[in-house]
Amino acid sequence: MNVENQPSAHFLHRRQVLQGAAAALLSVGVRSPALGAEKALQVGGLPVTCNLTLPVACMASAMDANLPKGSDPLFEFSKYSGWPEIKESLMSGRLKAAYMLAPLIMDLADSAIPVKVVSLGHRSGAVIMVRTDSSYTNFKGLTGKRVAIPSRFAVDYLFLRKMLAKEGMTLKDVEVVEMAPPDMPAALYAKAVEAYATGEPFGAVAQRAGYARPLAMTRDEWPNYICCVLTVRDELIKENRPLVQQLVNYVQGAGSWLDLTPVNRTKAVQIAAGPKFFNQDPNVLQFVMDNPADRVTYGDLRLIKSEFEELMQLSIAAGTIKHNSPYANYVDESFVRNIKPVRIAL
Repeated sequence: MNVENQPSAHFLHRRQVLQGAAAALLSVGVRSPALGAEKALQVGGLPVTCNLTLPVACMASAMDANLPKGSDPLFEFSKYSGWPEIKESLMSGRLKAAYMLAPLIMDLADSAIPVKVVSLGHRSGAVIMVRTDSSYTNFKGLTGKRVAIPSRFAVDYLFLRKMLAKEGMTLKDVEVVEMAPPDMPAALYAKAVEAYATGEPFGAVAQRAGYARPLAMTRDEWPNYICCVLTVRDELIKENRPLVQQLVNYVQGAGSWLDLTPVNRTKAVQIAAGPKFFNQDPNVLQFVMDNPADRVTYGDLRLIKSEFEELMQLSIAAGTIKHNSPYANYVDESFVRNIKPVRIAL
């Protein structure tokens, strides 16, 4: 079976369930009358397709017909080069909202940094790539080989551990190296690594160029995969709850809009590829959207306690988190529970 052309049954079922809700969600526009923001809230993110709901949400809010003419948008995309930089900005309070790695937020909250997850940002979107001309058909073939990961806090690392365990292997069976995702395609091409685990579009870069193929994709192996989450500092919730609610409204609306039709995904690619957002080749982003269509999904952004608890246990087993932390310490479900319909008019 050609996995690039066969959407999973999981994704098809999710679409069938969500399309009706998405149509209702996008049909009307609601705006809080008293947001009280003097200037746009800066929301940090990376130029990765797991963060695609953020440019869509920012652009849609800027085009909101209910905004007073000439006023600043509610929130703006603030591009960062890596998770450590976003982490430091959130810790210091320079940034009050951002897309962030879920395990990092669990760890920050456990260290008394006042942050809360208020929404998911996406589903799936991680891949483990090998060279097209390699003979690897399973992870046993990678025994003793070098495999690149973004960092030990990345959920891509947990994905690699999960796939190794599936074949009775551990990290001792491979040589794991940490590497910035933008450097991974070139490292694979130069045979500096035999495989790499990453989020998109860095798998698609090499696949589209013809020298790499997926060995495993979360859309096949980990259907309830979560990675990037919308996170805000507690003081923003206390100072301006309506603004946080509107941010969640737009992010959730953007997710439903993205999964509603392929046309919407193409519009999102054109928006995100621009210099104001990702500043990337739109053809690479479009490849992610199309090969296969559920390589990354956005329509199901629910906060599900059991999924976060599973992720925490995997992180504890990996040694990236030291001990259990109560779900309520790092998640605030109230905004998702109180979503109001937002029209995404792009």
